[in-house]
Amino acid sequence: MTKFFEVKHQSKKSGARLGVIHTDHGDIQTPEFMPVGTQATVKTLDPRDLNEAGAQIILGNAYHLHLRPGENLIKKMGGLAKFMNWHKPTLTDSGGFQVFSLDKEFEVRGVKDSQNLRGKSLVKISENGVAFRSYLDGSWHLFTPESAIQIQHKIGADIIMAFDQCTKDDAPLQESIEAMERTHRWAKQCVEYHQKQKPLHKYQQRLFGIIQGGQFKDLRIKSAKFITSLPFDGIAIGGESIGYNMEITEKIMTWLKPLLPEDKPRYTMGVGFSPFDLFAVVEMGIDMFDCVAPTRLARNGALYISPKAGGNIKNKYRININNAEFIEDKGPIDPWCDCKTCKGFDGKNFFSRSYLHHLLKTNEIEGLRLASIHNVRFMLKVMEEIRAAIAKDKFEKLKKDWIK
Repeated sequence: MTKFFEVKHQSKKSGARLGVIHTDHGDIQTPEFMPVGTQATVKTLDPRDLNEAGAQIILGNAYHLHLRPGENLIKKMGGLAKFMNWHKPTLTDSGGFQVFSLDKEFEVRGVKDSQNLRGKSLVKISENGVAFRSYLDGSWHLFTPESAIQIQHKIGADIIMAFDQCTKDDAPLQESIEAMERTHRWAKQCVEYHQKQKPLHKYQQRLFGIIQGGQFKDLRIKSAKFITSLPFDGIAIGGESIGYNMEITEKIMTWLKPLLPEDKPRYTMGVGFSPFDLFAVVEMGIDMFDCVAPTRLARNGALYISPKAGGNIKNKYRININNAEFIEDKGPIDPWCDCKTCKGFDGKNFFSRSYLHHLLKTNEIEGLRLASIHNVRFMLKVMEEIRAAIAKDKFEKLKKDWIK
């Protein structure tokens, strides 16, 4: 029987490693950045775009898919991959982070009293689970550890996540303790429910646990020991700090690295705002990471560039194509990038910075698509170079070439 995860090569000078995750929808070469398709689509891109960009796995979100179109419909349609015509692996977040974000101010759409709801907490956390209002119509919903797993079973992703209580970046000690302990109780319930259920699809679904503990070393270590003691297929590191605060992310990973099992994939949730972030977590031995930033930035005109095109830590490896300096720029976004935007759909006639400036300024959908094609492919190309460098024990040299 094929193991779910195999380590193929370990860097001699750092924690960077090559591996492969085996799923019934195909293999995932790691380390890998995972594009986010929250509502069963990566915004503005279709499956062909994603295949051509080199994507190996796409994320969906149980919270959003539960609200619309509903897990029962997705199950009826044959599961998430078939539903979205993506014939490769998928992963769903349990909705813990999204429920956490509901505690922030926002307006519920299509509800007469939406103005009265603005600024009020739309989530109620208890030992049993989380009750929350839908941002679509204001209706109340309840996520428990069991229902979060049931929803994901029906959605049918290859990799599903335990239900956890996410903490904000600056969460105080007592709040972090309570969230961690509740996450641990819920994790045990998720495992028990997952193991008892009969498969709903003709392929296997793997369950990952999530380490919490905020910015506190003793809590993170305690959480890592507990989560890794349970029979999860993979281990994730969660909390708003991860990815959002890279200085703290690196510090947390320094604490956790010795405690993470070698034979299970490691996943830092929300990492991938810039190429710098990818190098940082790969060096710590992380195998998987995701972030909405590449496509979100693209839709706002922030396009990634490599060091060869002037990218660096100071400019965050990107340009703002909306700036006037690009009005008459005849060049591609980045000659290093081999995406369809930078090389052209025929491999010859690229789309100029000038044209992209025009499209974004006029809010043309084509501009959003071409920008997203570039940013997604750019991040996946960085990952391809990282994997090739690890295989040759040259990861550290590649990192130096990028992080100047």
